[in-house]
Amino acid sequence: MIAPSILAADFARLADEAAAVTGPPGRGADWLHVDVMDAHFVPNLTLGLPVVQSLRKATELPLDCHLMIENPERWAVGYAEAGAHNVTVHVEAAREPVALAKDLRAAGARAGLSIKPGTPLEPHLETLRHYDTLLVMSVEPGFGGQEFIPEVLEKVRTARRLVDTGHLTLLIEIDGGINADTIEAAAEAGVDCFVAGSAVYGADDPARAVEALRERVRAVSAHRWT
Repeated sequence: MIAPSILAADFARLADEAAAVTGPPGRGADWLHVDVMDAHFVPNLTLGLPVVQSLRKATELPLDCHLMIENPERWAVGYAEAGAHNVTVHVEAAREPVALAKDLRAAGARAGLSIKPGTPLEPHLETLRHYDTLLVMSVEPGFGGQEFIPEVLEKVRTARRLVDTGHLTLLIEIDGGINADTIEAAAEAGVDCFVAGSAVYGADDPARAVEALRERVRAVSAHRWT
């Protein structure tokens, strides 16, 4: 799965930018990744719930809302109620992540849990049993265009083993520095969904860029990515 990040898109033309990655079924974007930042949990400010509500009306792509915010218990359910397909919160910010996962599911969304590059995976394995998505950050959250941190792939490999052996049931997503040079290593480690910002929206043809990334994933592991 490829999830273009609108953090790299033109915020003045979000409906058009969503359309630019919506190709034929099976060829365009799978999800549209929406980075929500509050200038507290991360040192940047982006967009919030009103923009997501408007974007939901402008595209049929499933919205993958990544909340880089403090106090997600207060705000996250609103994104689910607005029609987001997947709502991800940070384990470093959530006070009661298990209860929050239940609330997100009750509101109609998949529940995602994200971990920063420096956050170990193992202390949160029991919590992840309550989630649908694990989002491994491969850059420090807060800004687009950063360089990929390859060391985080060990966390992906650990999660992949646990999913493949039935100890966890979730989708493994990665976000940060994903492009033509890094996506194959992430795919080999066991990622299911790849968030890509500049690699997609910095291209002349964003839809073609999505397909080119998908082709690289398939070339690495054709038996898994069919």
